[in-house]
Amino acid sequence: MTLQQLMSPVRRALDDYHMIEEGDRVAVGISGGKDSLTLLAALAGLKRFYPATFELYAVTVDLGFGIQDFDQISRMCSELEVPYIKVDTDIGKIVFDERKESNPCALCAKMRKGALNTKMKELGCNKVAYAHHKDDIVVTMLMSLIFEGRFHTFQPVTYLDRMDMTVIRPLMYLQEADVIGFVNKNKLPVAKSACPADGYTKRKYAEDLLKRLNHENPGVRERMFTAVINGLYPPKRNR
Repeated sequence: MTLQQLMSPVRRALDDYHMIEEGDRVAVGISGGKDSLTLLAALAGLKRFYPATFELYAVTVDLGFGIQDFDQISRMCSELEVPYIKVDTDIGKIVFDERKESNPCALCAKMRKGALNTKMKELGCNKVAYAHHKDDIVVTMLMSLIFEGRFHTFQPVTYLDRMDMTVIRPLMYLQEADVIGFVNKNKLPVAKSACPADGYTKRKYAEDLLKRLNHENPGVRERMFTAVINGLYPPKRNR
């Protein structure tokens, strides 16, 4: 997938849900993974000609495991002319060594988002872009059905009144396979997660379930996504 091919569905998401408006200051949460780096590349490309002028920042919350190397990501941001900010924390130590959480993901996510939101406020950002793609949206819907008994998933746009911040998800129309193709073709500097819980979560169970369902019933992922969008979050009128 080329950058031009990547930007098309991202532009569609921005327009369908009015994700970015004139004068916005948008932070991209950079975990070091393939999804967030793909989102950064797409928004940096669109920034050059998008009808609404906006500022873009890349922010990493380092959990403190000491394994991930963010130097190449910093160089990528420099090439894209996007300011890169790394927030150093001891979240990993607190969650796994001090608290010894049996369900580490919930606390880790809460602390990570708190650190990210604090830095965003310092930068004067009013929006944060998360790199949740189509598969993430469907997987979250499955998790809600299986474990909570409700039909729910990520919203394309979410206003957080306590933080006076808006969350946007511009990758919502891309499949994970599209992201993988873009990362491989463009050799993005992915810094693999160092989380000890990686691969042993309820989310991983739902991801594997979706892959199996889609293998046995080709096209079911797309039909589930269509059901989510039509049922929960129909697009707004274009600009």
